[in-house]
Amino acid sequence: MVAGEGDLIPYSYLDAVPAPDGTSLAWVSDASGRPRAWTAAFDGTTVGPPRPVPAFDEDVQALSWSPDGRWLAAQLAPGGGERTRVRLIGPDGPVDIAPAARAVALGAWSPGGWRLGVTIFGDDGDGQACLVDVRDGTSTVLASGPAARVCAVSGDGRRAVVRLGRRGARELELVDLRSGLHTPLLPGGGAVVADARFDRTRLYVHTDAGHDRPVLMALDLRGRSAPRLVAARDDADLDGVALDPEAARVTLVWNVDGRSELELLDLRSGRAETLTPPPGDVVTSVAFTRDGRALLVGSEGPAVPPRVSHVPLWPGGAAAPLLADEAPDGLVEPDLEHFTAEDGLALTGWLFRPRTTPGPVPVLLWLHGGPEWQERPVFAPLFQALLAAGIAVFAPNVRGSTGYGRAFVAADDGPRRHAAITDVRAAVRFLVDSGHADPDRIGVAGRSYGGYLTLVALAWYPELFAVGVDVCGMSDLHTFYRDTEPWIATAATTEYGDPAADAALLRELSPLHRADAITAPVLVVHGEHDTNVPLGEATQIVEALRERGRAPGFLLFDGEGHEVRGVENRERFVDEVVRWVSGPLLDAATETRAG
Repeated sequence: MVAGEGDLIPYSYLDAVPAPDGTSLAWVSDASGRPRAWTAAFDGTTVGPPRPVPAFDEDVQALSWSPDGRWLAAQLAPGGGERTRVRLIGPDGPVDIAPAARAVALGAWSPGGWRLGVTIFGDDGDGQACLVDVRDGTSTVLASGPAARVCAVSGDGRRAVVRLGRRGARELELVDLRSGLHTPLLPGGGAVVADARFDRTRLYVHTDAGHDRPVLMALDLRGRSAPRLVAARDDADLDGVALDPEAARVTLVWNVDGRSELELLDLRSGRAETLTPPPGDVVTSVAFTRDGRALLVGSEGPAVPPRVSHVPLWPGGAAAPLLADEAPDGLVEPDLEHFTAEDGLALTGWLFRPRTTPGPVPVLLWLHGGPEWQERPVFAPLFQALLAAGIAVFAPNVRGSTGYGRAFVAADDGPRRHAAITDVRAAVRFLVDSGHADPDRIGVAGRSYGGYLTLVALAWYPELFAVGVDVCGMSDLHTFYRDTEPWIATAATTEYGDPAADAALLRELSPLHRADAITAPVLVVHGEHDTNVPLGEATQIVEALRERGRAPGFLLFDGEGHEVRGVENRERFVDEVVRWVSGPLLDAATETRAG
C-alpha cells in the first residue's frame, strides 16, 4: 500500500502467466514502485516468495512464456515511453529482439518454442509482422501494414495468422509459411476486434467482422466444413477468450454494460457453464493452469485493486486471491446511469456520489481515452480521492466507445466527431436535470482522447464548466499527426480523418484554434517521454492560454510516457488534480470561472 490521498493507491498485480510445466508463475506488479516482472514457484494453487526479474529493468507491459518453457519474453517500455522493446531471458541470458528498430511489439510464439512473433516498427508508418528464430536471431517477414501483428502459429508450424489494418478496419490473414500464400479470413474486413488462436484441427477467430458485437468463430483447417459460430450474445461484447491445454474447453469473458461475466464452454458438447468470478466487476485476464483444473483470473473493481485469483473448476471450489493488496476502507461503488444524446442515441455513464451528500453536488465529468475504449467500474484512486473531498464523478461512454457494438464505435469517425462532442453537453444536461449536479460547480477532465475532448468541451461550451484537467490530450490534430509515431499516425486516419484530405475538418476540430474561448482554469498534465500524444500538444495549449492572459497549471512527469505508471507519480497526480479542481468546484462563488 502506498501512502497518498487517503491511502488510496494499493499495489497492482496483473497478467499472471503460468510456465508451461506448471511449476512457476510470472506476473506484472508495481510493488517496487514501477511495473516490473516478477516470478515465483507455483504448485497450481499457491504462490511462493516473489522474485523480481532483474533483466527486465524497464516498465513491463506484457509477458509471455515460450511453449517449451525455456524462454520468458517481455514487452518493455524504456523510460516509460512508447518506443517499446522485446527482450527474452533464456538459457544463455537476456536477448533483445531487433534492438536497432524504432520500436518492437510482442506477438505469439510458435508451438515449438523457438520462433517468436514480433512486430518491428520503422519510420514509414507500417509494422512488419515477423517470426524470429530465438536461437540465432534470423527472422521471416510474414506481412507488412498498419498495426501488423502475429496472432497465432499452428501446431505443425506450417501456418500463421496475422492481423493488419487501421483502427476500426482490422483484417486477419492466414499465411502458409511454406508457400507464402495469404488467405483473407474476414470477408469484408472492417473489424474493430480481430484475433485468432489454433488448436489441432481448427482456428478460433475472435472478431466483430460481419457482426455488431464481437463473437467467437471456428474454422476447420482441413476445409471440410464452413465457418461455425461458437459463441455470441446480442447483449454483450466478447472481451476475452482462453483455450484450455487440451483445447477441449474455452473460457469466455463477456462485457455486459461494462461489467464482466465469465463462462466455461465445452467445445465437444456445446454445454456452457456460468462461472462465479473473483471479486471485482471487471475481468482483465484469464489463463488456464497447466492441468486445466483451474483458472488464473485478473480482476478489479471500484473497491478491488487489480489482483490475480485462483478460480477452481471443480464442483464446490471457491475463488481465492493469489496476488493481491488490500483496499482502503470506505470506497464508493458507482451506479450505471442511462441518458440520451441530443440526437436521441442511448448513452450510459458511471456515477460516483459522495456517501453523505444528498441533492445537487459538485461533479467532475471524466472522459476516457481511446476513443475505442470503455469507461468501466475499475479501481480508480482519483475518483475515490475526489469523492473523499466531496466531489462526485460522472464517467460517461460517449459515442465511439467500445462495449456497445461496432456501429457505436464507428459513430464518431471523421466528421461524426461533432456528435461525440455534443454528447459531453448531453451528459452535463443529464446531471443537472436529474438533480445530481450543481450547474455552477461542474468540471471536465480526461486522459488521451479524453484530454482532447476535455479541451474541446472547454472551448465549445465554456459556460458549462468551472474547471478542466487535460491529461496528455491532443490540442491540434495536425501537429499530432506530424509529431506522433508514424505507425500511430497511419492507423489513426480511419478514426480522426486524413491530415491532407481532411485538413479543414481537423482544424475545425482542434481546440488550439479556439483557445480564445477557454475561460475555465485548466490543469495540463503530460509525460516527458510521451511520443503517442507528444509533449508539444501540451506545451502549445499552455502557451496559447498564457498568451491570452490565462494561468493554466502544467504538471510534467519525468520518466513517464503516455501513462503515469510510477506509484509515487500516480500519488502526486491524484493529489494535484484533487487540489486543482477543489477550489472552483467546492467554492460556492466560483469566481475563478472567468479565468
